[in-house]
Formats: sequence, C-alpha cells, structure tokens
Amino acid sequence: MQTKIIKTEKDYQDALARLEEIFDAKKNSKNADELELITFLIEKYENEQHAIELPDPIEAIKFRMEQLGYKQKDLAMAIGLKSRVSEILNRKRKLTIDMIRKLNATLGIPTDVLIKDY
Repeated sequence: MQTKIIKTEKDYQDALARLEEIFDAKKNSKNADELELITFLIEKYENEQHAIELPDPIEAIKFRMEQLGYKQKDLAMAIGLKSRVSEILNRKRKLTIDMIRKLNATLGIPTDVLIKDY
C-alpha cells in the first residue's frame, strides 16, 4: 500500500484498517517502517480533526479528588483552609499561582489544565 497524507475521513478509516493489518510487523522490516509512518499520520490527523480540549480546572480537581478518595479536608492540607477549598470548588475564589503549584504536586493535575480560564 502506498502511504499518503490523511486528508479525509475515508483516508483516516483506510489508514486505521491498514494499521490493523500490519500492527504486529517485525522490527526493522518494511512493514515496521510503514507502521511507524501510518501511526504518525493517524496521530496528526486525530490531533487536528478530533482534538480534545483541556478540561475545566475545577472539574479536573473534583474528578481527581474523587479518583483519590479525597475530601475537602484532604485538599485543605495542600492549599489552605477548608473554607478556601469550598470557595474554590464553588467557583467563588480563583486559583492562585501558589495553589496551582500545590495542586499540581498533590493531585498530579497538569498545570496547563489548572491555569485554564473558568
């Protein structure tokens, strides 16, 4: 198969089908090179056509708290008073740079998510 730039949804579907065919290609084979190229092209197309926006910072904090089984008091240890955590989670107070750093370290939420406007 001749590999080409993915421009349409049909091209994308064809590339996915070909990827499935050669997925188990042996290293250093012709198919391995094609596999690497198709993977790159698919990723590029998906990033352009099916981009996923960063989540809302407050929703990301709530989600991560739920994942870790944290309560507001647990988060208060990282960013301050329990009342401050409540204000942040209820969108009455904005995150500060210091809070963003602490949330990044404590919850592992990327800073580019936490600095997003909300």
